[in-house]
Amino acid sequence: MTNTRKTTIIAILSALSFLLMYLKFPLIPTANFLEVDFSLVPILFGLLLLDIQSSFAILFIRTLLKLLLNNQGVSTVIGLPMNIAAMSIFILAVAYFWKNDQTVKNYLKTAVVATLGSTLAMLVLNYVYAVPLYAAFANFDIKEILGLTNYLLFMVLPFNLLQGVVLSIIFYICYKAAQPILKKV
Repeated sequence: MTNTRKTTIIAILSALSFLLMYLKFPLIPTANFLEVDFSLVPILFGLLLLDIQSSFAILFIRTLLKLLLNNQGVSTVIGLPMNIAAMSIFILAVAYFWKNDQTVKNYLKTAVVATLGSTLAMLVLNYVYAVPLYAAFANFDIKEILGLTNYLLFMVLPFNLLQGVVLSIIFYICYKAAQPILKKV
């Protein structure tokens, strides 16, 4: 594949991933600020079509576009690094467990590893990073409002588990639908 074609694919998938960030919705009614979007799908297609470096390039270009064109202040600046961490775990799981042996069994294993890994990462990052920063810079102290344990166990944990399941299912459906195109590329 030529560098021009590879760069074009990265640009198109980055733009698509950025646009998919606008299609977001909460999974847990009591935590409507925790929203899932489908921007991971083009990133994973970048991994399958190109390589792991390209999928990370798509992730970072998408993130840069979000910062430049749709920055919502403190929530964006605090939330994007966490989003990058969760998506990176998905990228790595797909790259190491499924990309070279694309069976349903391996995909299920990949989905479990990615979901559990990103959930654990989000629990830790919320505890050490997001909760203190939101309290300091957004005047939103979750410890006082909900209690840290309640927030982590009844909002962050179920949200990230559900998000992992939803993203895994959506990506697999898109992957199966795109099989004819992927075989040509």
